[in-house]
Amino acid sequence: MKIATWNVNSIRARADRVEAWLQRSDVDVLAIQETKAKDENFPWDMFESNGYEVAHFGLNQWNGVAIASRVGLDDVERTFPGQPHFGKTEETTAAEARAIGATCGGVRIWSLYVPNGRAVNDPHMPYKLEWLKILKDQAAGWVEADPQLNLALMGDFNIAPRDEDVWDIDWFRAQNATHITEPERAAFQAFLDAGFQDLSRPYTEGPGVYTYWDYTQLRFPKKQGMRIDFALGSPALAARVTGAHIDREERKGKGASDHAPVIVELD
Repeated sequence: MKIATWNVNSIRARADRVEAWLQRSDVDVLAIQETKAKDENFPWDMFESNGYEVAHFGLNQWNGVAIASRVGLDDVERTFPGQPHFGKTEETTAAEARAIGATCGGVRIWSLYVPNGRAVNDPHMPYKLEWLKILKDQAAGWVEADPQLNLALMGDFNIAPRDEDVWDIDWFRAQNATHITEPERAAFQAFLDAGFQDLSRPYTEGPGVYTYWDYTQLRFPKKQGMRIDFALGSPALAARVTGAHIDREERKGKGASDHAPVIVELD
């Protein structure tokens, strides 16, 4: 069984590439982020014609998450319990379309698009940290209730947990950039401390291994990327992993997303 995560940066703009990739990669489950589509504008037929059931959560032209599966799609859940929202006015009390869960072939998959802190002192930063803490607490509780739970938290975490996960840590620090700050890294580490494992890193170690390259400044050909897309697994799921890779080739060519898919193989 192969499960994958991919921030596609607009499903409608990249439907043809996603379809070709599904056919080529032969994955069983794909967690998708940043669909940038409402439910009524989502390309349901494309997935279904390729043998995938799909669940999507999109409220507007921003955010948006989905799960496509050809091994079952049960118990779909939009947002995780207690998922925070940004802002305090009545108009912003609804949680954003950043999390969707489903059970696929015996694995509980969550497709997650973690908020971007925007800037170190931006109000979105505490929102991001609260979002991650509540997700961690919920996920840890699910595993505590069922230690044999096969659970995968998959998506764009908008955090580079280690210095080698960015192309130049000194440049990032000089810019006072997000994604590498101590609070963000501590929020990521909290998942590992709770027993979750980074499923792809043991198979994708090495300098210059990234999942994201900004469109600007020729970041991709200059190999100036970041590792910010992850699949975190419960202990029971981690014991099943036989391999993983980052499909860097999918970042190439016209119309590519700025993220590459991350694929994890299970026995």
